[in-house]
Amino acid sequence: MRDGRKTMSRAAWILLAAISSTGCGGATAGGTAGRATAPAGHAADAAAPAGHAVAPAEHATAPAGHHHGHRHAQGRPGAEAPDDALRAVAAIHGGAGPWAVAGYRMGRYALTKLGLPEKSFDLEVVHHSPRSVQFSCIADGAAAATGASLGKLNLSLVEATEAGVETTYRRRSTGQTVTLRPSAAFRARFRDVPREGLAAAGKEVLSLPDAEVFEEVPPPPAGAPR
Repeated sequence: MRDGRKTMSRAAWILLAAISSTGCGGATAGGTAGRATAPAGHAADAAAPAGHAVAPAEHATAPAGHHHGHRHAQGRPGAEAPDDALRAVAAIHGGAGPWAVAGYRMGRYALTKLGLPEKSFDLEVVHHSPRSVQFSCIADGAAAATGASLGKLNLSLVEATEAGVETTYRRRSTGQTVTLRPSAAFRARFRDVPREGLAAAGKEVLSLPDAEVFEEVPPPPAGAPR
């Protein structure tokens, strides 16, 4: 009976301490809550009082390799906030007009198609274009989307006719390529947009379906020059 009374007394003391701790969020000024926490890897012996969170969600342990606040921990392309995309284009191009945004859209599509992350040195981008704004703006959009650049020697320009405007994305390690060009609907809709309408048109391009912005160019027959 003496042992029983000691056991009951200790249990009552633990219960009393637990009840008193809930009045200040489960932590005392001296930090006693830390001493009451169950050892790592062991479930608590008693359920927490109703409405009392054991630990704030933001302090939960993240899975290995995961970083809170990063939507693309591995740099893979994916859905982005429109404002983020427009800022990325403007940071490279100085603005986010429709042709630069189209280049950005194509670049993101190509990365996904090739299975490459942003800023990969395994990527090579070749843009075919006349030496004329609008068509050349696509190259800056491609740079904003992929991280390719003239300085890295993985972005180059090849002079071509207006009819030959297209961008080829190549994965060097495998030789896989994707060639994209502005769709006929895009060319007709966004040709020669006035300067004062560029920002609104760029934002509009960001919301359009892929097919209304660009199309894939079929690969040439084996051995034929592009």
